[in-house]
Amino acid sequence: MTPISLTCERRRHAAACLGTVLLALGLAGCAAPPAASSKTELPFEQAVANATDGLVAQTQKLPGFLAQVGGRRSVVIDPMIDAGSAQQTAATQALQSRVIARMTTKFESVEILPFERANLAKARYLLTGTMTRLSPGQPQSPLQIDLALTELGSGTVAAHASAVARDEGLNHTPLPYYQDIPVPTRDLVIESYVRTTATPQGQRADPYYLERIAVAPVIQQATSLYNAERYQDALAQYNAAGGSADGEQLRVLNGIYLSSAKLGRTAEAEQAFGKIVSYGIANRQLGVKFLFNPGGTVFWSEPRISGPYAMWLREIAKASADARVCMEIVGHTSHTGSVAYNDGLSLQRARYVRQRLIGESTALRDRTTFSGRGFRENIIGSGTDDAADALDRRVEFKIVGCDAAAA
Repeated sequence: MTPISLTCERRRHAAACLGTVLLALGLAGCAAPPAASSKTELPFEQAVANATDGLVAQTQKLPGFLAQVGGRRSVVIDPMIDAGSAQQTAATQALQSRVIARMTTKFESVEILPFERANLAKARYLLTGTMTRLSPGQPQSPLQIDLALTELGSGTVAAHASAVARDEGLNHTPLPYYQDIPVPTRDLVIESYVRTTATPQGQRADPYYLERIAVAPVIQQATSLYNAERYQDALAQYNAAGGSADGEQLRVLNGIYLSSAKLGRTAEAEQAFGKIVSYGIANRQLGVKFLFNPGGTVFWSEPRISGPYAMWLREIAKASADARVCMEIVGHTSHTGSVAYNDGLSLQRARYVRQRLIGESTALRDRTTFSGRGFRENIIGSGTDDAADALDRRVEFKIVGCDAAAA
């Protein structure tokens, strides 16, 4: 171990320095703690380490933490996500596992509790984390890692740290649930999670997120069961979450639909998808992952993928006609090929979807328009045309004023 006399500026401060070492409970010597935020691009492992160390270093200054010398600070983690896609991916799993390993091995005073409902009452702190691409839609651009530690009792962000990582060798494939969902899960709850994770130290976490935190462990347990192909158990948990006061979330509605479909419960799956559509209409935007054969306007040839599409279109047409809303149907493509080619292709695909909807309800002829964005609004931008960038090949249904639809 480096002698204290070498880590302090002057030997006469050795006693004070030793006291700081004891309080830090894991921070070596009197060395300055890592910066809470840095824009320097670092290798992924180093960026995670710096962000984690910066987060915990801030807690050493909090009276509540210092009073617990000799004890352990309990933390629960709401699973970390990709802020752009609102997905849990192999990369966000890697981020979370490395943060946990760093916190529990370097800082022995931190205790990570499983993300369960009972532990929300036991834990004092809630840890959230996001990974955000600094140039959205541009593959391999740097990723900002944000970590926030929120005191559950007060709702205040006790610590926040960030670092920028180079995207070198990271796997951004979504976990099975996120690969399978028909509608991206970025709703008000997820947006609130992202805002909380970006909140500076000392400020209040986003209340919309914290007010709904009690149901989050149930949703996560259901999603873990779905990823493990335990669809019956997953459905039971999604239904339990959906029955709670704060359970009307896209994550839950998607989960009920997917689990029902996997179990062959066609009627229940169709009913669940109808609720997804109604939720989207109520929130004035619905994005659906329709996959097309490469370069064309024909839906993906594999029935396992495109088999439900006829039902999806039927439910979208019915719900939008019943609600008497007007929509702009917007096509998107992945980042493969020229700008002009993809602009035309996305327009053709939006036109095709509109024609299918009108076939289901002629009332939509005067209530819909269509447009194409090509790959200009990519969320992933990898151009891999696989599960990783499926969100880029979506069709959006934007609720607009009926004057705009008629124009």
